Amino acid sequence: MSGNSTPVDSRWLRRYHPAPTAAAARLVCFPHAGGSAGYFHPVSAAVSPYAEVLCVQYPGRQDRRGEPGIVSIAELADRLYEVLRPCADRPLTFFGHSMGAVLAFEVARRFARDGLAAPAHLFVSGRRAPSVHREERVHLLSDEELLAELLVLGGTSEQVLADPELREMILPPLRSDYTAIETYPGAAGAVLDCPVTALTGDADSRVTVEEVRAWSGHTRGPFDLQVFPGGHFYLADQAPAVLGLLISQLVGAPAGR
Repeated sequence: MSGNSTPVDSRWLRRYHPAPTAAAARLVCFPHAGGSAGYFHPVSAAVSPYAEVLCVQYPGRQDRRGEPGIVSIAELADRLYEVLRPCADRPLTFFGHSMGAVLAFEVARRFARDGLAAPAHLFVSGRRAPSVHREERVHLLSDEELLAELLVLGGTSEQVLADPELREMILPPLRSDYTAIETYPGAAGAVLDCPVTALTGDADSRVTVEEVRAWSGHTRGPFDLQVFPGGHFYLADQAPAVLGLLISQLVGAPAGR
């Protein structure tokens, strides 16, 4: 741990690697539905030489599996806002993938509501803009159908889903997360002041490039759209390019507030 790290709520935030004592910025990573903080362990390893990396751990999974899942994006955002407020003593950059993109956006809205200058930059990945609505009912599917959805998206191997114990661990948080994101009412008129970079795979079966481009309507600041080869989890194959974008922004972040 770096010498000047701010204490964090270790239930909600994981700091996997030490950052330089002089690191000017922090990167906060918000996982996808069914995901965990550990998904961003490789991001932490790559980015920690340049900035402090905090990975969000939602309730109901892994070491938090004894806690009930939260089935509301608003409640998750409220909880995380309180957890992250003490971390805003340095510029915060948010990166959220899929459900995590919406959650990062909602936490950013709470910072703006209270007049706080965070985040310095918002990266939203693999998710349509909050102003774009789709009727989705995956959270109402049977267990088998819900697990089949994971296979379609490509984020979980068949070997994992074939293990009864792992399936039993995966299903409750997965259903909670899908309930939260699919009952999210959207935020058609919500606009941030910070720069927004939207990323997506060109073959993502769950979102179109135009739906991702619609994030441009949610910022008064600069907007950039980055389209990569790949599906919903394009991040795995395109990690060097995505990490390059993150590091470039973080290195250029202002030294303080």
